[in-house]
Amino acid sequence: MVDAMEKETQNIRLDVLKLCWYMRGGVTYEEAMQMGQTDRDLIDTIVKENLETTKKSGLPFF
Repeated sequence: MVDAMEKETQNIRLDVLKLCWYMRGGVTYEEAMQMGQTDRDLIDTIVKENLETTKKSGLPFF
């Protein structure tokens, strides 16, 4: 059980760090950690949609 909780914690931290990177400073690590899972999931969906749009348009992205 402890191992499962540790893995879940690592996954949350990874998701939050990715969110902060995609937001390019628009959200701090502390702010992202305070968000609920639903809000983080919604932002993740928006990021994925925008990346897909950028890929289709041929514009560079990093």
